[in-house]
Amino acid sequence: MTAALALISLAACQVQDKPAPSDSLDAIARDYVLLSLTIGEKEEGYIDAYYGPAEIKARAEAEAPKQDIDVLAKRTANLLGRVEAAAGEGDAMDRRRARFLAAQLTAAATRLRMLKGEKLSFAEEARGLFGVTPQLKPLSDYDPVLARIDQLVPGDGALSDRVNAFQDRFNIPTERLKPVFDAAIAECKRRTLAHIALPADERFDMAFVTGKSWSGYNYYQGDAHSRIEINTDLPIRISRAVDLGCHEGYPGHHVLNALLEQKLTKERGWIEFSVYPLFSPQSLIAEGSANYGIDLAFPGDEQLAFETEALYPLAGLPVADAGKYLELTRAMRDLAGARFTIARDYLEGRIDRAEAVRLAQKYQLQSKERAEQGIAFTDQYRSYVINYGLGKDMVRADIERLASPQERWARMAQLLSEPTLPSDLKR
Repeated sequence: MTAALALISLAACQVQDKPAPSDSLDAIARDYVLLSLTIGEKEEGYIDAYYGPAEIKARAEAEAPKQDIDVLAKRTANLLGRVEAAAGEGDAMDRRRARFLAAQLTAAATRLRMLKGEKLSFAEEARGLFGVTPQLKPLSDYDPVLARIDQLVPGDGALSDRVNAFQDRFNIPTERLKPVFDAAIAECKRRTLAHIALPADERFDMAFVTGKSWSGYNYYQGDAHSRIEINTDLPIRISRAVDLGCHEGYPGHHVLNALLEQKLTKERGWIEFSVYPLFSPQSLIAEGSANYGIDLAFPGDEQLAFETEALYPLAGLPVADAGKYLELTRAMRDLAGARFTIARDYLEGRIDRAEAVRLAQKYQLQSKERAEQGIAFTDQYRSYVINYGLGKDMVRADIERLASPQERWARMAQLLSEPTLPSDLKR
């Protein structure tokens, strides 16, 4: 422990009771849950999910008005010192548990700095919150991708207009959204359950909502139960049914949370996994595995085959250009990194909102409405945007070291059911 951290930890002992000499990871974890929930009382949306003891939540609600950001920062530093002191105890999984707690607390300390008004660079923010430093490319590096896409959608006018006009031919009619999503999620679930065992009582509810900056969200309720919300502010294209079914459901967020609850919270009694602070390294694993889960569940052209056989008829869409639509969708994936560069320049003040929207239209080939929704997401979640692309790339690199589908699914299940950090992923 550094001298500075020791002084902070000493001061923090005046905020909380001094830890007993026989401090344990279980005691530290319980204090981590209380701390996380108390921070959550200061920032709406900080806690993504909580299904632990109600009395801890009640205590956090009672304590929050009496503790300012400085006090919470001292509590965080104190907990980090306690984790460091206990880090060498136990077996390999216990040591991973300690590293996980330390990483989550580092993220909490970073978020508290931000809540106090400290301005961090995009890279500092991403590293502090999510445990990774994104390597961003200049937007000009994506010009060759735009040139390739231009050949796929020839014609007059701006490329983004042509691309959106073509993609809009694949919008799911509003009245057909539920049957299409029901079928898509059912297939995502069927393919996942063939490889990953889930609790027998796992389930989800689905709702269509409006007024959000995101396209889909999983609100985990505990007891292997999720509420999946799909945003209908903008028309939903046919490929998004499988994408969101996998990402929010199987083998994405619903499976991740159900396995963590079953394997760690219930079987091991690790209470820290009953709370999920959104701005933490846990989110890079969550978003990265959820995005890669689409490719794992539907390798090659299997998504196209399923969509044309099952979803297109349910949506009442013709299948004639389905292959071209898939080719365009795949080509546009090579533009994913442009989103992070635009977000960095916008958040660091090098471009204003109007320019960020314009660049999203050009380099993400979005309509103005979709570009505005994307920038609204950046306003709300800031550097969180890296978790989708960088997280997917890191999870893919780790899993695809393995040759067979069975090995890849087994590794996916391992990542989703253990205290996994970005640093645990093999590059």
